Amino acid sequence: MKNKRNLFIIISLLVVIIVIIARLHMYSCKIACSKPPCRISSGEDITFFVSADPHYFAKELNNCKEAFNNYITTSDGKLLAYSEELIDAFLRDVKKNEPDVLIICGDLTNNGEKESHENLAKKLDYVQNSGTSVFVIPGNHDVKNPWACKFEHKKKKKTNNIRDKDFSKIYGSFGYDEAISRDENSLSYLAAPSDDIWLLMLDTNQYHDNMIRNSPQADGIINPNTIKWIKKCSQKAKKENVQLMAVMHHSLLDHNPVKNEGYTLNNSKEVINLFQDCDIELVLTGHIHFQDIKLYENDKKQIYDIATSSLSVYPHTYGILKYSPNSGYEYSTSWIDMEGYAKENNIHNENIQNFKEYSRSYFIDRSYFKFYEEFYDIKEYKDREMDLMSKTLADLNSIYYEGKGEIDIEKIKSSEGFKLLESIGIDSLKKYAESIFDTNGIDSNNLKIPKK
Repeated sequence: MKNKRNLFIIISLLVVIIVIIARLHMYSCKIACSKPPCRISSGEDITFFVSADPHYFAKELNNCKEAFNNYITTSDGKLLAYSEELIDAFLRDVKKNEPDVLIICGDLTNNGEKESHENLAKKLDYVQNSGTSVFVIPGNHDVKNPWACKFEHKKKKKTNNIRDKDFSKIYGSFGYDEAISRDENSLSYLAAPSDDIWLLMLDTNQYHDNMIRNSPQADGIINPNTIKWIKKCSQKAKKENVQLMAVMHHSLLDHNPVKNEGYTLNNSKEVINLFQDCDIELVLTGHIHFQDIKLYENDKKQIYDIATSSLSVYPHTYGILKYSPNSGYEYSTSWIDMEGYAKENNIHNENIQNFKEYSRSYFIDRSYFKFYEEFYDIKEYKDREMDLMSKTLADLNSIYYEGKGEIDIEKIKSSEGFKLLESIGIDSLKKYAESIFDTNGIDSNNLKIPKK
């Protein structure tokens, strides 16, 4: 009887120990899965948040509002004055919606400031620790940028930039450290967030001569050695029966017939053929700052290039890409919820509380002055003519950047500003306006790619 009781006690203790070990194992797995490589199992749905060109500028680098304000009056519409709030509000959206993966398609910082990179990495670490895997690549502004600056004592001053080795170290937790493969000739790498989909994260930038040029080189290319590496990645993916999706900063396809030089890859035709051979049908890009989707297809296959608009520029949207093994891909966009961010953080800044209205007005103003300067440089126009044409183009530009394809062409063409543009305007701006009209009725905010 005593032996039976002892045996019962021993068995009970063993059961308790097994339960404790099991719970500890579950807990450790949960902690481990807060960072890559915690892959999503084959057959499961996956949600990607896709962002581009946040151009984050650390608040610590701006200790002089006067010098900074002079700087941003010459900007191309980036809302650098609210850079901190924009990135924090966006990452709040990420945490709130809990996507599986967050992708950032380059130009992470304003001009590659070391402090901006380090601050952004800390913010991304906070997101990744909450359960969303983060993957980044550099843009043409991020590495070896001689324009890295800060503002203090009423002056704009140079500040530290970073090298390519620094980039992969600072953002090691966001793709580089856990990569399946890394390219030796660039900051490209292969990531595996899912057993069904691998991400071909491609560095398309040309930053090695930036310091000699004293400016960041804007155009992009995939060099021959990286192309060889991509082919090896493709062979590995096909062997594992995994689908490849490409992510890069520069465009694969021309998103605008007038504005494509420096935006589309210099060797895009070669890369299109390469991607078709690799069975890549979807490419996520940035750089152009406006929302646009283009399709390339021939007898072989089709490739979609989704250019997600800049987080720092109106309309401040990001992409939501959902993949289902049963139905395929579905892409949509969402505005950053700045108003919700302001309310949650008790922010009483009127511009942030009414952000959509403020941002659109700011973007139209910046566009207006940009177009006005182009007319002014010709020195043949009257003030009223430049004013009317610039207003028309600025309004049209804001509609174009939204990518909705909802353009009232008759109303615009009947305006006095457009009639002046047609009769006496600059040819390149006429062609730009016509290219916008060509997108009428085409919604670049939504796309479905059915499972084949």
